[in-house]
Amino acid sequence: MRLGTPLSATATRVMLLGSGELGKEVIIALQRLGVEVIAVDRYPDAPGHQVAHRSHTINMADPAALRALVEQERPQLIVPEIEAIATEALVQIEAAGLAEVIPTARAAQLTMNREGIRRLAAEELGLPTSRYAFADNLDDLRAAAANVTGYPCIIKPVMSSSGKGQSAVDGPDNIEAAWNYALQGGRVNRGRVIVEERIDFDFEITLLTVRSLGADGEVRTDFCEPIGHVQVKGDYVESWQPQPMAAAALARAQEIAGAVTANLGGRGLFGVELFVKGDQVWFSEVSPRPHDTGMVTMASQLQSEFDLHARAILGLPVSVALRRPGASAVIYGGMDAVGIAFEGVAEALRVPESDLRLFGKPESFERRRMGVALACADDTDTARIHAKLVAAKVRPVQR
Repeated sequence: MRLGTPLSATATRVMLLGSGELGKEVIIALQRLGVEVIAVDRYPDAPGHQVAHRSHTINMADPAALRALVEQERPQLIVPEIEAIATEALVQIEAAGLAEVIPTARAAQLTMNREGIRRLAAEELGLPTSRYAFADNLDDLRAAAANVTGYPCIIKPVMSSSGKGQSAVDGPDNIEAAWNYALQGGRVNRGRVIVEERIDFDFEITLLTVRSLGADGEVRTDFCEPIGHVQVKGDYVESWQPQPMAAAALARAQEIAGAVTANLGGRGLFGVELFVKGDQVWFSEVSPRPHDTGMVTMASQLQSEFDLHARAILGLPVSVALRRPGASAVIYGGMDAVGIAFEGVAEALRVPESDLRLFGKPESFERRRMGVALACADDTDTARIHAKLVAAKVRPVQR
C-alpha cells in the first residue's frame, strides 16, 4: 500500500471502530506512519477520540448508522477494535468494495461472539478446547452445566469483553445468579450464554500472532514470545513476557494459533488465548486485534503489539523481537466519578525501568481500567514486582 499525506487528497484513511485504550495506541502507531485516522466509539471523548484526526460517536451495533458513516468518511481500511459492531454491515461494506475490513469481515463476524469462534475451533478445525455448551434460557443452562461440562464450570455471555458478565460456578445453587449476571454483562444482550468446563491448567497465555506480508508479497505468520497473565473474574490484572514454558507446549501453542488465524485470514495482529498444562495446550479464545494482556509489549518488545498491528494491516514488514523481559499491571479508577485526577505519578516513575500509560477516560468506575503500569528488568519476576509497585503508587483522586 502506498502511504499518502493526512488531510490531503493522497491520504491513506483508516477508520477504527472502538477507540478505547487499545484503539488509542493503534491510532498513534498509524499516525506515526502518516495515516489519517477516524476514531469511532459509542461515547464522546473516548481515549482514541483525543488523538485521532476526526472522531464520531455512534451506536456501532446499528447497521444503518455504521454504513452511513463509512459512506461519509470513505476509509480505505476499517479496523474493528471491539465486539459490539454490526458485523453484517461490515460484510456488506466489504462485498460492495467500499472498504477493506481488517483482518476480514468474516473474521470480525466469527469472533464477535464466543459461539462462532468456539464452533470454528472445536467443530471445524478439531482443536482441543474445554467441554462447552450454549444456553438460551435458565433451564437449558442448568441442564448443560449438569450434563455437559459438570461442576465447577465457567459461565459467560456469548458477547462481552474484559471478563464482563463472567462467573465461576461451583454448583447448581449458583446457576441462576450466574445467568442473570451474564445477561447484564454482555456488550449486547442476546439472551444466550456459553458454559465451559473449568480446565485444571498450570497457567494461561496470550500468544500474539501476526499475519503480515513478507518480501515475496505472500502472507507470513510470526509469533511473539508468550505472555503470561493473571485474571480476576475474567478481567486481566497483570501480564508478563516471556512466560516460560516447555518447548513442546510452545510448539503446540503456535500450531493451534497458526491454524485458527490462517482460517480467519487477512492481515493484522491476533490475540490467541490458550490454557497450558505440561505439554498439553487448549484453545480458549481469539481476538482479531491487539489484546489487553499485550499492553506489556509497550515495554518488552522492539515493536509493541500496536506497532505490529499497524504495520501488518498496511502491508509493512514486522519484527516480533523481544527487547527485554517486561510486565504490566492495571491501574483501576477506584471510584465512580467523572474527570478524576491522578497523584503519585512522579513517585511511580522513580521505580527502575518503569513507565505508565494513563488512558484519559472521561469517566471512572471502581473497577474500570484507567491506566497501566509498565516495567522491564533482567527477569519477569522482578519486572512484575516493579510494575505492581508502579501501579500502587498512582493514586486516583476526585478533583
